[in-house]
Amino acid sequence: MEYILIIVSAVFVNNILLMQFLGVCPFLGVSNKVSTATGMSGAVIFVIALATLVTYLLQYYVLIPLRIEFMQTVAFILVIAALVQMVEIILKKISPSLYQALGIFLPLITTNCAVLGLAIIVVSKEFAFSGTPQMFNLAQAVVYATASAVGFGVAMILFSGLREQLDLNNVPKAFRGTPIALITAGILALAFMGFAGIV
Repeated sequence: MEYILIIVSAVFVNNILLMQFLGVCPFLGVSNKVSTATGMSGAVIFVIALATLVTYLLQYYVLIPLRIEFMQTVAFILVIAALVQMVEIILKKISPSLYQALGIFLPLITTNCAVLGLAIIVVSKEFAFSGTPQMFNLAQAVVYATASAVGFGVAMILFSGLREQLDLNNVPKAFRGTPIALITAGILALAFMGFAGIV
């Protein structure tokens, strides 16, 4: 039951994109078409799950025992950049077709603040799903991060579908482009606020 609460909370209630405003650059920049939004979402889910696993282990088995927690941000950035490069190299060798599909999105993930933000949130915040505040264990951390990445993907795909529909409509000239995209993002965020009382 605790994992279900974590998933629902991460995907809908505390959506990393619409409620915490992490990863807004790709949200506005890559969401012109559903196909590109889906590709970016898939790459983000994979990298966030892997990065959270590695950064969690790094935090609790290297940084804290050595008492160098102040190096957290620098260490996490280096780990995320190295993971993205490693994933890119492995995909290029093992699955060229998947590399072609995700190739353009992988370098963008290196600078996506949602990846770093989630890694820091998972190791630094206490969550009270069981009634008492506690730190995530490794399984809960990976589930929370993956669910947050799925929430990122849901928001991206919904937003890109709305933007495709807006391109078919007659939007007033003053609102075309970024203004109507921001208004639509605000309305989408308000819709997600409706889930606030669930968890």
